[in-house]
Amino acid sequence: MTKRLVQGNEAVFLGAIKAGAGYFAGYPISPSSEILAQASGYAAKHPEFKFLQEEDEIASANAILGASLAGAKSFTATSGPGFSLMQEAVGYGHKVGIPAVIVDVMRVGPGTGMPTMPGQGDILQARYGSTGDYTSFVFYPSTVAECFEYTIHAFNAAEETRSPVILLSDAFLGHLNEVVDLDTIDVPVVNRTLEPLASGGTRLFSGVATYPDGEPATADSDEFIRQYLENRENRLKISEKYAFYEYGWNKDSDTLVIAFGITRRVAQPLAPHFALFRPIRLWPVLGNELTEIAARYKKIVVIEGSDGQYASVIEHMLLRRVERVPLLGGRMSLEAVREGLDRIGLLPKESEPGSATAADASASASVA
Repeated sequence: MTKRLVQGNEAVFLGAIKAGAGYFAGYPISPSSEILAQASGYAAKHPEFKFLQEEDEIASANAILGASLAGAKSFTATSGPGFSLMQEAVGYGHKVGIPAVIVDVMRVGPGTGMPTMPGQGDILQARYGSTGDYTSFVFYPSTVAECFEYTIHAFNAAEETRSPVILLSDAFLGHLNEVVDLDTIDVPVVNRTLEPLASGGTRLFSGVATYPDGEPATADSDEFIRQYLENRENRLKISEKYAFYEYGWNKDSDTLVIAFGITRRVAQPLAPHFALFRPIRLWPVLGNELTEIAARYKKIVVIEGSDGQYASVIEHMLLRRVERVPLLGGRMSLEAVREGLDRIGLLPKESEPGSATAADASASASVA
């Protein structure tokens, strides 16, 4: 066991290798480019690992789908603008049933936005970015060690659901360096069971609605609905194995804070004053878990790096008012959190001397 300094983006790449990834295709874009650089350097020393720098993100997303169909566990890494370009491939991957992992290291948008500043504005895009209805799996870690751990889970979920799975990060988390011992993180790896192309038989990989035998079903609503519901129920069943969240801080408070990714860490000094629910699996939303926990609290406040994207989801799911503290323009700071809480009348008084510190409060946190 060896502790060493590891960057968040590096941990993602190492997690992918641990999960059995054999192919990376990507296009450099801040703040995810370190993952591409790691893949390039690794491929130079390990010929069995294939690396391709594509001309853009559209080509990258389609390349990893092709590589996956050919038998390789594959992944790419990008940020918001590139993730937008990948959405057609995401939908195709869901339609055809192709396991792959897309890492989105978020920055401030829309458009080119603020390339070096952290944001969380891709939350809804990660779920609804492509056309039509499909069931997305999306994970969002908060530490460098978790970047490693949940990358492995993302690959496992991709294999089990046979669909593209999204791993979210952000500019701060991706560039964060922490001393970790990755050897102590033990996540069983799900092996590939999907037969590769050219393995015999006739197979059709069409984005058009088809019957199981490959014949077009573009005018058969009943068959479309049957296939959609079958896939949805299967993926929701699988999601029960990935119901990851953290519930902790001051559970006796009357206010529940919901924060995820880097905002959970930014808000850490508030631990003596609030309870915390941190969803790690953002999609499918942790409805049962959050509904049970939220019922214990008079107030709920969502702290996030967007203008209420996840807060709107929580409010709709719980059918109750949810307060919002948006951290916009890359202002991921405790000062910005305090200003937001003050605006909605929830800024707590500072802890009295001798009271529990934030670190003491967080020590009791439980992770499911």
